[in-house]
Amino acid sequence: MLKWFRRKKTEAEAEKPLERPTEAETSSSEIKLWQKFRQGLSKTRERLKSSLGELFEVDRLVDAAFLEEVEEILITADLGIETVNKLLEPSRKKVLLGEPLKTSELRQGLKEEMLRMLSLEAPPFPPEATPGVIFFIGVNGVGKTTTLAKVAWHLKGRGFSVLAVAADTFRAAAIEQLETWGKRVGFEVIKQAAGADPGAVVYQGLQAAQARGVDVVLVDTAGRLHTKYNLIEELKKMVRVAGKVVSQAPHENILVLDATTGQNAVNQAKLFGQAVKLDSLIITKMDGTAKGGIAVTVAHLFKLPIRFIGLGEKMEDLAPFNPKAFVDALLP
Repeated sequence: MLKWFRRKKTEAEAEKPLERPTEAETSSSEIKLWQKFRQGLSKTRERLKSSLGELFEVDRLVDAAFLEEVEEILITADLGIETVNKLLEPSRKKVLLGEPLKTSELRQGLKEEMLRMLSLEAPPFPPEATPGVIFFIGVNGVGKTTTLAKVAWHLKGRGFSVLAVAADTFRAAAIEQLETWGKRVGFEVIKQAAGADPGAVVYQGLQAAQARGVDVVLVDTAGRLHTKYNLIEELKKMVRVAGKVVSQAPHENILVLDATTGQNAVNQAKLFGQAVKLDSLIITKMDGTAKGGIAVTVAHLFKLPIRFIGLGEKMEDLAPFNPKAFVDALLP
């Protein structure tokens, strides 16, 4: 949600009274965000629209058979069975008790339940520690390094100084990719040679951040195969090293998931969550799939707030997550 973000104040700004955005400015920002979500979620929405559209076209009473049809359609959008059952639970109770329920009321109830699942409280972003240390975690191919660069772009735009740590030392290309992004966006990258100990790179990077008074450190971890014991242990070691250099670091572990992988994202969240404490999600490539419901499923099952959602290739297409804009854009 937008309130998760804080902007670093200059000394001059700190002396000024805090000015609230005008109603017109807030409304314009919300409209733009809604439009971005609507465009990025078009594939998922069209799938639901083609299926749910006919069911909701006529406002009529809902029965058990109707609810079964809705359940099947929602599951095809990668809203997992457990999540779908939770979404439909209030409506099922009404139908079982013989209470009248119209399709328009069912639709509104679905939106409200989905919004409730996604409206999870989260601490300020970036973390209020100095430096605030954020780990980017996930398997190969989800877009961790590119996502890290886009987050750096967002942070720099809000006045924070950013330093990145190239702790994915298993692939030389990963280090080069991060350096390329650093030059484009304007942040320094702390690195060592390919094959170096990732823990040592984290140690060096955090010491450099402290010495330079950097606000936020973004750590790019290897695309670890979450079923490989030794790689998971390496990730745990990096977390321990960070805590020895900076108090209570990492202050946020962000799991990056690729929406196009569907239900496999649930397995990734489960296994990484067993290894380290996960604090939030970034879901990429949402614009490239008709199974956007996976965002709702992972947030619901693991009670993890979504920080950003990827809706395209441009920097600004990594959009700060807004539950209401997401739900309004998703359900036809």
